[in-house]
Amino acid sequence: MRRKLRDLGFSIGTLPVGRRNQITDVPGVRVGHVTIRKDVDERTVIRTGVTAVLPHGGHLFLEKVPAACFVLNGFGKTTGLVQVEELGTIESPIMLTNTFSVGAVWQGTLEYMLEATPEIGDVTGSVNIVVGECNDSYLNTARVMAVTKEHAKEAIAAARVEMEEGAVGAGTGMMCFGWKGGVGSSSRIAGGMYTVGALVVSNFGRREELRFVPYVPPAFDEREVPPGSIMMIIATDAPLDARQLKRLARRATVGLGRTGSCVHHGSGDIVIAFSNAYTIPHFSDSALQSVPPLVRDDAPLMNELFQAAIEATEEAIWNSLTMAETTTGRNGRIGEAIPYALLERVKRAW
Repeated sequence: MRRKLRDLGFSIGTLPVGRRNQITDVPGVRVGHVTIRKDVDERTVIRTGVTAVLPHGGHLFLEKVPAACFVLNGFGKTTGLVQVEELGTIESPIMLTNTFSVGAVWQGTLEYMLEATPEIGDVTGSVNIVVGECNDSYLNTARVMAVTKEHAKEAIAAARVEMEEGAVGAGTGMMCFGWKGGVGSSSRIAGGMYTVGALVVSNFGRREELRFVPYVPPAFDEREVPPGSIMMIIATDAPLDARQLKRLARRATVGLGRTGSCVHHGSGDIVIAFSNAYTIPHFSDSALQSVPPLVRDDAPLMNELFQAAIEATEEAIWNSLTMAETTTGRNGRIGEAIPYALLERVKRAW
């Protein structure tokens, strides 16, 4: 049975960890996966899926959350980030999948939102669906486009507080630092009162770049692995506005860098951050939007929130590695799980 990094005796940072050490430690946040595994023949092997992150338990369109995004390197095929950047809100589940399935997941999520909200496209405007992706075509036969719109709906319906990590959902076919990657999550408590959670889909890096771990030459040509990407989702219940969430999103990339990432030319390194401390109503008779008192930018608490985003992101990436199981793929390829013995060799120096 695979284990999280902390369960192997390692710790990252100094801030307290939430009860589950997952993004769902942020109250109201839920995560759902659909994992698709199917062997047709040697060339057609499906190892892919969908992950849905629900920012809160209410109506996502009628009760939007403040949000921001940050693109460290833009080799990606996301949808919805232009409007997030412009308006500073998210009004749909945050959906994650493989590169060729963004359209199907967008369509399925749209249908889910239309069913849940009769007002969309009738008495009000459109809806902004947020979908992110990574390229899993080293293990997954991506050209088959196995993900359907129904899988997106199933991932949303499956959203729970208790979430799986590793080679599941959108992370099923992903590689990270030449080892098997996938979905990882972690959380931190800032100021003794607010939670910051991170969820990543890791699909980047070469073996020699992974910090601390002794280099083990792969049994495959790493040049065959797509340059890769990472999607980073940061959630918090701290009262922040979109501008402050942009600052939080930027700090997540520090956690990425601490793992050893060189942010390759072909890597899409994208962060989406949101707060569910308050919601913004879609319909209102007032021209003014009331918000709770926000965290002051110059308060010590803001620095702890930054630290929390960094530590949670770094540990989430490690958890995506330590939780992922060895996975076979197309053309006889194997995504090998990182051996725990390698980590034991560096435990004293960690």
